[in-house]
Amino acid sequence: MSQHQLKYPIFGFMDFPVTFQIFGKTILAHPVFETVGIFIGMRYYFYLKRKSKEKLSFNTSAAVLIGATAGALIGSKLIGNLENPYTLFENFNFKRLWTNNTIIGGLAFGLIGVEWAKKIVGHKESTGDLIVYPLILAMIIGRIGCFLTGIHEETYGLPTDSIFGMHLGDQYLRHPVALYEIAFLIVLWIVLKIIQKKNKYPSGSIFQLFMLSYFSFRFLLDFIKPKIDIIGNLGTIQLVCICVIIYYIYKIKNSKKITK
Repeated sequence: MSQHQLKYPIFGFMDFPVTFQIFGKTILAHPVFETVGIFIGMRYYFYLKRKSKEKLSFNTSAAVLIGATAGALIGSKLIGNLENPYTLFENFNFKRLWTNNTIIGGLAFGLIGVEWAKKIVGHKESTGDLIVYPLILAMIIGRIGCFLTGIHEETYGLPTDSIFGMHLGDQYLRHPVALYEIAFLIVLWIVLKIIQKKNKYPSGSIFQLFMLSYFSFRFLLDFIKPKIDIIGNLGTIQLVCICVIIYYIYKIKNSKKITK
């Protein structure tokens, strides 16, 4: 029996990986929860948008949505596949190319898509604050799916002897990195809400703080996840994180200068 066929109980009453029977096919938990997360996140976004005092024109809203979607789709697959560039170029497989995704690429390239779209329609104000909490909600739901999938997709942690170690579908105790991320996102949600209520910041500041915080967290988290080292002991995702962190430190410093 291979290590990927071993089953270990989750909390004593279910096994990794959790699967669902949908239209006669066995589907892993990750894509199911990811889809549910996107749907609920979008519904929450439209709910907040209806309540928001800041109204965007149809052209601006459409451009931002198209830019974000196109950028996120391209970026999630590009960075997802470049996590292991050797496999991508030496043994090309279209199915693997299409199914490899990462939220880091989606966020980074979604940002680029939005900025380009705003330049095309001539919109200069930030549009990011409204999406922050729906995005966090969608990510939390998606990470529940990552956790329930165990080692059957590359969203698990390295083996560990710490008290946090869990059996995720093989013989090793591993860091449950999906649970770490869920805990971080919940705390980040609370902190951003407190900041938003207590202080008045320029439009876009909450989104900037979210991006800076999340990419900093992911940079550190990837040290306890399996990865291919690209430069030194840094993987592709960590290199993207560094670029985004530098960009947002520059953005936040500039916005502070403008408001002084």
